[in-house]
Amino acid sequence: MIKMWIKALKVIPRISKDEWDHLDIVSRWLVATRAAVFIMTATAGVIGGLLAYRQGVFHWLIFVEALFGLVFAHATNNLLNDLVDYRKGIDHNNYYRSLYGPHPLEHGFLSKKAFMNYIYVTGAIALSLGLLIAWQVGPQTLWLVGAGLFFLLFYTWPLKYFGLGELSVILVWGPLMIGGTYFVVSGGHWDNWVALVSLVYALGPTTVLLGKHTDKLPEDKAKGVRTLPVILGEKPTRYLTLFFWLMQYALVLYMVVSRQLGYAMLLVFITVPDFVKMVRVFSKPRPAEAPEGYDKSAWPLYLVAYAFEFNRKFGLWFILGLIIEIVIYKFF
Repeated sequence: MIKMWIKALKVIPRISKDEWDHLDIVSRWLVATRAAVFIMTATAGVIGGLLAYRQGVFHWLIFVEALFGLVFAHATNNLLNDLVDYRKGIDHNNYYRSLYGPHPLEHGFLSKKAFMNYIYVTGAIALSLGLLIAWQVGPQTLWLVGAGLFFLLFYTWPLKYFGLGELSVILVWGPLMIGGTYFVVSGGHWDNWVALVSLVYALGPTTVLLGKHTDKLPEDKAKGVRTLPVILGEKPTRYLTLFFWLMQYALVLYMVVSRQLGYAMLLVFITVPDFVKMVRVFSKPRPAEAPEGYDKSAWPLYLVAYAFEFNRKFGLWFILGLIIEIVIYKFF
């Protein structure tokens, strides 16, 4: 049981209906919500909490509530995404989403009623935590709950269908997740530099989404889903993704030089060799089939797999830099 939980948190496992039937409820939820991507949300929440701790105002209980609230909100969004696309017929006939991992509705793992129960329970937990935080911190936090509900409900449609999904990720994983966590964990305090710091990490999850939508560009185009890669084209999107990674380094360097962050944040430059690898991958057209040496079990995930791994490394070094900076800032 625990082994499956760990696996579902690391990768999106490919399982059969028989294997699904033998899973416990937690494992089913983790698989259905694509829990492997929660690390991006958890990283954003941790960054927000660390920024609050750095400023000397930190409430542990609210931090834990905010972290779980963000994860359950992300899970709810993933479930809604699958539901809306399934109802629109997007996920039928071996569409990209149903190829890279279990789709509970498309593969018949869950009935529509059971799937809706997953959404109701997961969404209720996320909303309850948001309202609890609003009650603890003050009504000024309700705008965060409202903004979160807006993106949760309307990301799949209409935002994703009209090239706004990728741009919304910058706002959600940046000012909303990181800035929002900082705001509530610090008891309602705000510093403008937090928004700029949040953008550094927010560009990472955006590149992951750009990679995913570039991977399935032909399928989205055929289905009438006008994601940003469909609108821009594959090559411009690949270079836009590389530009966003360059912007992450540039923003960190700017904030260190301007003394908004300490020198410890330069640890993120350890990932430069990984970025060079990304340049080699993203400067070429996406292959039509898994290239030699590539893990064929991961296909059709390709650009998104590289982007996800790079974002994971960058985010972890970013967090380590913040921790070291806090130790220096507090005690030296």
